[in-house]
Amino acid sequence: MSGREDEPHPPSIRHGLDELIAERRAKRERLRETDKTAFPYAFPGSTPIDELLAEYTHLQVGEETTEPQHRVAGRIVARRGAGKAAFFDLVDRTGKIQLHARVDVLGRKDFDELLSLDLGDLVGVFGVMLRSRHGELSLRIDDFQVLAKALRPPPDKHHGLTDVETRYRRRELDLIANEDTRRVFAQRARIVAAVRAYLDAHGFIEVETPILQALYGGAMARPFTTRHNALERDLYMRIATELYLKRLIVGGLERVYELGKDFRNEGLSHKHNPEFTMVEWYEAYADYNDEAARLEEVVAAAARSVDYAGELDFSAPWRRVTFSEAIAQRTGIDVLDHRDAEELRAAIAKLDLDVHINGDTWFQLADDMLGKLVEPTLQQPTFVLDYPVELSPLARAHRSQEGLVERWEAFAGGMEIANAFSELIDPDVQRERFAAQERLSALGEEEFQPYDDTFVQALEQGMPPSGGVGLGIDRLVMVLTGRDSIREVVLFPAMRG
Repeated sequence: MSGREDEPHPPSIRHGLDELIAERRAKRERLRETDKTAFPYAFPGSTPIDELLAEYTHLQVGEETTEPQHRVAGRIVARRGAGKAAFFDLVDRTGKIQLHARVDVLGRKDFDELLSLDLGDLVGVFGVMLRSRHGELSLRIDDFQVLAKALRPPPDKHHGLTDVETRYRRRELDLIANEDTRRVFAQRARIVAAVRAYLDAHGFIEVETPILQALYGGAMARPFTTRHNALERDLYMRIATELYLKRLIVGGLERVYELGKDFRNEGLSHKHNPEFTMVEWYEAYADYNDEAARLEEVVAAAARSVDYAGELDFSAPWRRVTFSEAIAQRTGIDVLDHRDAEELRAAIAKLDLDVHINGDTWFQLADDMLGKLVEPTLQQPTFVLDYPVELSPLARAHRSQEGLVERWEAFAGGMEIANAFSELIDPDVQRERFAAQERLSALGEEEFQPYDDTFVQALEQGMPPSGGVGLGIDRLVMVLTGRDSIREVVLFPAMRG
């Protein structure tokens, strides 16, 4: 790509753009000289556009109110007409409204000043509501203030901003140009609020744990490393909040959650961003069955918050299938009968798959089979339960199946959205699990759970039987808004240079 990275316009029109910016800057200076009300420090009392439109749905064609006068503020995105009347489209974060300007109301001087404004300028407007002859609810402009001058023109008003790279790198332009983008991020905010409201209402305490950690843990992932100059030591950006939150369960808080950022130093894909938003909650005296029911309720609340009407059915109970059954149904291979890497690799080879299954051990091969062969098929909400112990060093042993743990992953829209355990509370078993993970590290495995002696000591204080869940907010938003890329639901996603 030629030209500056932050410049959405091709070099062929750069010269014209420079002239246009100079022209708009000159207009701004004229406004400063001639209009002492322009560019105020605030414009208080404005009504959101969607509220204003909702209040006056009863107006008939040609009907015009006389009181009250309303104040709205936003960005000019379209302009029509001249002479003695003109129409503008004004947009705020809630919607779009047509403005009706008349020379006999404003006077010639103010009317001409209004016509001199450019697309992208921000204005505050005073006026009364009417329904135009074409049936559109509009605000008649009785007075206005120029709030800010846009020196650069907005993205193409007919086609919106369609270049994907520019949309992600310059999200402000995407938000200006695309109503759908504004809607998605408003929906994201409602989803987050719904998750918090549910947990708050069910007795969970929201807490904050360190983002910079002396030892990362709670997942098998590679961390980002940073340097603390004053302490003269390296620290890690957290990959999960799990171990700190379980220490709070030990301390007696009993129901806790944290909603915030985690960071994993891994590749980019349609469902992976190196920094992502997770909510993790833990509760004493519950197991993974209890947490499955709770996740169903949390997701249902989130779906209601955005009036979800897609093809996925989030009503309880969701489908449940075991780890081994899910793979066997897709491939015919019972991975629990092939606990030898070479034996399982030979069985996979007979399938003549069009994907490569990776892993040095049988459980890594099985996990890759689940991820590549099963996960994309799990469109409707599904719990996959009872994983090999080697894949879950922090989960409690299965109460009836040797070699397995009480863990589930929840899938929807062909991807994992949540993970949960009956939590391992025995410090001696946890110590053995950490040691097994260290042996994997010694064999060259890059993603492993490091030994956390502080956490083991916390378990030695006594931890009640507990269940815990990690729910990916970004992926939940993808599912509930029908997006197929995590970059569509993260305001400023990671991008290659």
